[in-house]
Amino acid sequence: MKIIVCIQIRYGFPKGSLGANSHHLKVFSVSTLEDIVRIPPSLFGTSLNKAAINILKSKYESMVKSDLGYIIMILDADVEPMGKIIAGDGATFHRVTFDALTFYPKLQEIIYGELVDITDFGAFVRIGPTDALLHLSQVMDDYLKSNIASGVILANQSGRTLKIGSTIRTRITAVSIGKASTMGKIGITCRQPFLGADEWIEEDLKKASGVDEKEEKVEAKKEEKVKAKKEEKVEVKAK
Repeated sequence: MKIIVCIQIRYGFPKGSLGANSHHLKVFSVSTLEDIVRIPPSLFGTSLNKAAINILKSKYESMVKSDLGYIIMILDADVEPMGKIIAGDGATFHRVTFDALTFYPKLQEIIYGELVDITDFGAFVRIGPTDALLHLSQVMDDYLKSNIASGVILANQSGRTLKIGSTIRTRITAVSIGKASTMGKIGITCRQPFLGADEWIEEDLKKASGVDEKEEKVEAKKEEKVKAKKEEKVEVKAK
């Protein structure tokens, strides 16, 4: 397989989420690849393009490669109509150029995911075609209790919770995609400002805006006092 070109796709946050108006992700790409496909005699009655796509799908979809990441699906293919026949093999061999949708997680990228499983050591979050590990130590700065039976992670001090089905905003902190890897390993964190469940981020934003409003009120009062003193001085001079 030969990689010809790779075009990154701008991937937006879920509509209505807190990240909907922020920067777009570039973990999804459309890669143009080149290969040789073997069309067996059993597929000679099928159109060449359709036969080639079916073979490429069975070969590449769900594959994990160190240079491409996760190959999600084959989008289209351009097959050379003139193939070759090898002695002793009734199939024809054709050069094909095809487009594949791929997912390559990048370090420090912020991404939305759905919490799909809770364990005694953390949770697994579905991002794209795979699951990333959110360790308990990376959820928040609090004492956490994992309740596997209820599917809930509970924070002791803040009272914040994570449950199966929650949509959370995370940052990718570890990526391991090797040649011999079947699914790869991805680590994520929520222990940074404005990460975690949507309701957490809303609370943090309100707190941050509340602090700003207090500071603005204090500054406004100071300005009023300074202005009042100046006006008093002007009145005294006028008298």
